[in-house]
Amino acid sequence: MMADPPKGDPKGLAAAEPTANDVPELVPTEDPGAAGGGCCGSRDQVSRCRRANLLVLLTVTAAVAGVALGLGVSWAGGAVALGPAGLEAFAFPGELLLRLLMMIILPLVVCSLISGAANVDPSALGRLGAWTLLFFLVTTLLASALGVGLALALQPGVAFAASSSFGATDAVEGDSREEVLYSFLDLVRNVFPSNLVSAAFRSYATTYDERGVDGTKVKVPVGGEVEGMNILGLVMFAIVFGVALKKLGPEGELLIRFFNAFNKATIVLVSWIMWYAPVGILFLVAGTIVKMQDVGMFFTILGKYILCCLLGHVIHGLLVLPLIYFVFTCKNPYRFLWGFRTALFTAFMTASSSATLPTMKKCVEERNGVAKHISHSVLSIGSTFNKDGAALFHGVAAVFIVQLNHQSLDFVKIITILVTAITSSVGAPGIPAGGVLTVAIILEAVSLPAHDVSLILAVDWLLDQSRTVLNVEGDAFGAGLLQSYVDHTESWSPVPELIEVKTEGP
Repeated sequence: MMADPPKGDPKGLAAAEPTANDVPELVPTEDPGAAGGGCCGSRDQVSRCRRANLLVLLTVTAAVAGVALGLGVSWAGGAVALGPAGLEAFAFPGELLLRLLMMIILPLVVCSLISGAANVDPSALGRLGAWTLLFFLVTTLLASALGVGLALALQPGVAFAASSSFGATDAVEGDSREEVLYSFLDLVRNVFPSNLVSAAFRSYATTYDERGVDGTKVKVPVGGEVEGMNILGLVMFAIVFGVALKKLGPEGELLIRFFNAFNKATIVLVSWIMWYAPVGILFLVAGTIVKMQDVGMFFTILGKYILCCLLGHVIHGLLVLPLIYFVFTCKNPYRFLWGFRTALFTAFMTASSSATLPTMKKCVEERNGVAKHISHSVLSIGSTFNKDGAALFHGVAAVFIVQLNHQSLDFVKIITILVTAITSSVGAPGIPAGGVLTVAIILEAVSLPAHDVSLILAVDWLLDQSRTVLNVEGDAFGAGLLQSYVDHTESWSPVPELIEVKTEGP
């Protein structure tokens, strides 16, 4: 039975938001196997299912073909037989894909964050708005931290124990505490760039010169601009600028519509690039295998990376989120989880939080007793801003690539990865395999080469479904928590009847 909505529907959201019946669902509301098999119930459904998953099928085929092509070229002589020029031409289609991904980073970050910040109105839920955003922020931060922690513990980028030089730093003279201080100050400087145009291609960093002082060599800090996009500064400006446009009211609507249209156009460009992705992935995977002396290392590091991501999804989805729900509601979280199993199945099949939204609303309202005005508002905001699975994936991927490049991770870099993972997960386009694009944003933030994204692209299709399931699960638990908070507040209100009393006159 669907619970009655609580009193005091703020701003008439129950009437303003579309109901679950207004949007056709992608799967039946009952169990998938009960009505004839979900997508495969008829020829039309099979055709729609095939078209919806065509990009994933092409990506899988390209990855398998890339492995076969790379092994074939390696057995035929590999890089020695091709020569430097031949190897460059062989890997060029993959390089073109990486250049396209890097090209779209700047408009994607700026437009998506400005549009998102300008379109979110926390007052839409009244006093619940702040709690909604706080819950989403905390769970996304926990997911990102979990991904970073698992990657540091399991070290998926280190194939063998003999090569576990990750984290080692050269012994240098000087006070390490001072270096940490300078790194932290650089982080704050980049958050507040002095030149917004320059932030699109340069960031601030402190380097160290060795100089002789009293017969000994010491490291002297020298600060200045270095090549590399200042992602943190662009993110800060985009969020603050979006909030400022929202505060303008009607005067800012024109610019808000402009950035909304710009953001939609950017998403279209991303979708076009993703249709070229299978070609690029084929040659990226093949080129990586040809360049590797030990092909077994390639499969080992990818296997550990997949295991790390899936383990993080399981821990966050079956332990962290249910524990938060139980602590604040004292209710069985797994019974609540079972109530929206159909939405989780839809998320797994479509790999899209937006496509799962209608089914999600109906499940939490009819099976879990969440009021319409809460489910419509919380789930709509959550489908855009709350992406626990994407944040966890970004944390694992960033540390994975750091380990591949045998670079050290200090405290400041970890903070940078966490902050960028949270913000870039918001800007991730809502299309299958689109989350990989935002990994390049994190690489730019920690000054890492983008070509290592090719390894993630090769296996992202395998993780996209579980990542979307975790995103959807976080949204549903958020709606359940707020419904419990509303029920508890109303039950303890001393005079609930007075809330709706209105007076007329001066």
